[in-house]
Amino acid sequence: MGLVATRDADVPIGETPAASRRLLDQTAAAVLAAESRRWDLSGIEDVSAVVESARKGELLTIGEICAVRRMLSAARKVGEELEATAAAGGRDSFGRYTPLLKILYDCDFCTDLQRKIEYCIDCNLSIILDRASEDLEIIRSERKSNMEKLDSLLKEVSAHVFRAGGIDKPLITTRRSRLCVGIRASHRYLLSDGVVLSVSSSGATYFMEPKEAVELNNMEVRLSNAEREEEIAILSLLTSEIADAGIQIKHILDRVLEIDLAFARASYAQWIDGVCPTLSSDHSDGSCDAEAVRLVDIENIRHPLLLEPSLGHPTDVAASNSMDFANVNNSRRGLSSRDNSGVSSDFPVPVDMKIERGTKVVVISGPNTGGKTASMKTLGLAALMSKAGMYLPAKGSPRIPWFDLILADIGDHQSLEQNLSTFSGHISRICKILDVASAESLVLIDEIGSGTDPSEGVALSASILQYLKNRIHLAVVTTHYADLTLLKKKDAQFENAAMEFSLQTLEPTYRILWGSTGDSNALNIAKSIGFDGEIIERAKQWVERLRPERQQERKGLLYQSLLEERDRLKAQAEKAASLHVEVMNLYQEILHEAEDIDNRLKALMAKEMHHAQEERKATEMQIQAVVEEFENNLEDASPDQLNSLVRKCESSIASILEAHQPSELDFPDRLDNALFVPQYGEQVHVKGLGNKLATVVEETGDDDTVLVQFGKVRVRVNKNDVRAVANSRRSRASSSIPQLRRKSQNNNEELRNQVEGNKDEGSLYGPLLQISKNTVDLRGMRVEEAALELDMAISSRGSYSVIFIIHGMGTGAVKERVLEILKNHPRVAKYEQESPLNYGCTVAYIN
Repeated sequence: MGLVATRDADVPIGETPAASRRLLDQTAAAVLAAESRRWDLSGIEDVSAVVESARKGELLTIGEICAVRRMLSAARKVGEELEATAAAGGRDSFGRYTPLLKILYDCDFCTDLQRKIEYCIDCNLSIILDRASEDLEIIRSERKSNMEKLDSLLKEVSAHVFRAGGIDKPLITTRRSRLCVGIRASHRYLLSDGVVLSVSSSGATYFMEPKEAVELNNMEVRLSNAEREEEIAILSLLTSEIADAGIQIKHILDRVLEIDLAFARASYAQWIDGVCPTLSSDHSDGSCDAEAVRLVDIENIRHPLLLEPSLGHPTDVAASNSMDFANVNNSRRGLSSRDNSGVSSDFPVPVDMKIERGTKVVVISGPNTGGKTASMKTLGLAALMSKAGMYLPAKGSPRIPWFDLILADIGDHQSLEQNLSTFSGHISRICKILDVASAESLVLIDEIGSGTDPSEGVALSASILQYLKNRIHLAVVTTHYADLTLLKKKDAQFENAAMEFSLQTLEPTYRILWGSTGDSNALNIAKSIGFDGEIIERAKQWVERLRPERQQERKGLLYQSLLEERDRLKAQAEKAASLHVEVMNLYQEILHEAEDIDNRLKALMAKEMHHAQEERKATEMQIQAVVEEFENNLEDASPDQLNSLVRKCESSIASILEAHQPSELDFPDRLDNALFVPQYGEQVHVKGLGNKLATVVEETGDDDTVLVQFGKVRVRVNKNDVRAVANSRRSRASSSIPQLRRKSQNNNEELRNQVEGNKDEGSLYGPLLQISKNTVDLRGMRVEEAALELDMAISSRGSYSVIFIIHGMGTGAVKERVLEILKNHPRVAKYEQESPLNYGCTVAYIN
């Protein structure tokens, strides 16, 4: 249990100063006890799972019940041995053992339960004893007597079979939970009244139960079952007893775990040659001892993790299976900057923690790799170890306050996953620290304010420290900002400390100089690493320019330059404001003109659109009247009259179309604009510039945009926003209109040729003219539905007629079905698939 608790960091840490002092007293008592003898707690098993099973009503096994008995016995033995050891040292020594003895004072070791288990079960043999109950004793006695009779009978029968040659040697065995004898198959007549229980795999041997043994075997089965039932009853009774004592058993486990961890802390203290710290929880100066002038007073403390490589393995002082608690961090030895072969008694270098009472903030400065962060971590670990009742790897009588929280921001917390930079990760941690810190907290911040502009970093850091000093017990920060070390001059609650640096060896000594400020010594460190001398010299020149004594001169020059820059920017701002007013006036003028043009254009377009729609409706009505007249005449006309009717209809429709053919003067401006292609160097009107004249400097591209120049400004506009100048428009329109007329005449000619091409078959099928009566529209139907509709239409048509079948484009399924029907239908003479003039329509000729 102790090993699991330490590996999971589930060790007790004092929630109050009194609790931490109690843990320290327990550690001190365990150190004293460990000096007198070796303590073995390995016999104490974790039976919490067994107790929980019993409380759930599950039947415990003999092994589980015996584990509970062993645990209770071992725990009681530890308490008795502690009392004996304390008494052997005399009255004074007994008082020093009291913190350990108090742990087990209120424990009920359930001696009655131990006696019951010992009375009922032999844990060495893992069997239930006959004395466990009167019924069990009687059952086992009867079973023993019955087995003696059965064994005697079977021996006699087996010997008889052997003498008769029925078996090579007497054989008594068990088959189907019943005792029987072996006999050859050829001699089974020797036991003619017996029962065959089994046969060997070869079939040569029978295993038979003699008639006289049947009742004895039956009795054995009944007694065996009765014995098992009685044993279950006894185990059930003991399980119930353990369930009832579950609270006491768990309390014992918790108390024994406390003792185990106390011995682990004692073993660790012996391993590191540690000393017991004195905890202080009083924050006022007046109520403290006169000698306790320092808030923190620790002499020659070493970082525990850096100390471990020089100590070896702690097995020689381990007192239990959890004594390896000190070894739990051995895997982190990489924190040391030296390997084991280079470890000496001077490594790690011990440091002194001397913080005067009344100090709230300590600012540690000094060189890189000088030990600032390691020293701050050492202080944080010392505070945590003291809270947890652990000795410190220090000398003398260390004194340290009790802190409710140890809050640290150490290392780089940048995260790509959380979108945090070095500075934002740093600041977010500090923000959380400020939220939870209290008047009894210790705050540790490494490189405060780093990762951003130095001036802003200094300002933010100083503000944070001023905020912290009134809200926490103690804050320790490291920095390279010299300005933060000046806070001590203004506020006595601030204290400085510096990491010592040897100018002779150009290496840090890792010692803290309290009350001093340290330089970063970056140039010396860079020189010792091997930087180019020219780089170092230039850096020194910059340092000279940044010396504090030249700060005032630089401030004056900076102030003067800022005034000049302010005047210059003010003049530029006034000039920009004037230009802005002019531009806005021009913009408003252009905007009003553009809005007026847009409104006029919209009105003109609406008027033209209305006129075109009226004209289109009139044309449609005239054509519809001609078609209706043609359909009415078609019903009563003879085949000889069909061609004349078609020509008459075509002539009427052509006259209507000719009457509505646009003339040269009917083309609106928008048609001109649609046909207009701006040419390089041509003058055009640009809509976005208020129809101002501009020059085309780049012809139309693939994106239908044109680059034009208006004055000194070049702008790319949409082709539809460019209009030709009046002269150019007329010339282009005049050249475009004949082209449109020729295209319209070509279309009419193509339609006329198609009609003429069908005249050869007109004698049989009449004119190839589509009307509503000879059209079948299959669009939107399913394939089978369309097939049925088409079959009905073909069947209903008269001889020598045509059908226009509209199947559409779609997926092509209906079209394929239509072509298949037309190909196989007996009434279809031929069919013509869709053409460029009638997409989605097939013409079928009916016999």
